[in-house]
Amino acid sequence: MTLYNWERLPAEQMNPQIVRKVVHTEHMTIARLNIRKGAVVPEHFHINEQVANVESGALKFHIGGEDVVVSAGESLVIPPNVPHGVVALEDCVVTDVFTPRRDDWIKGDDSYLRR
Repeated sequence: MTLYNWERLPAEQMNPQIVRKVVHTEHMTIARLNIRKGAVVPEHFHINEQVANVESGALKFHIGGEDVVVSAGESLVIPPNVPHGVVALEDCVVTDVFTPRRDDWIKGDDSYLRR
């Protein structure tokens, strides 16, 4: 058993508008992101199933050829290998859960977030 405190985890400044904290387990990754209004996560895809849980603010996802706004208190399931991108409509706190874990992030292959 491992206990994590989000307030004590190291914060990664991904770009001027996105800060990320991450927990990697054997089978999943949980990321808590602070995203400033106007931030853009360029279209990308990954082998992981993702559940984006918006805690505060609102995000506009472009996924599967359509736009969907996800607001505070809502969650969006993104299937594996489906291209998607995001625009922050407001300042946001988002917790993303991925399975399997994001081995690409562990290896440092997350350049799409660092632009």
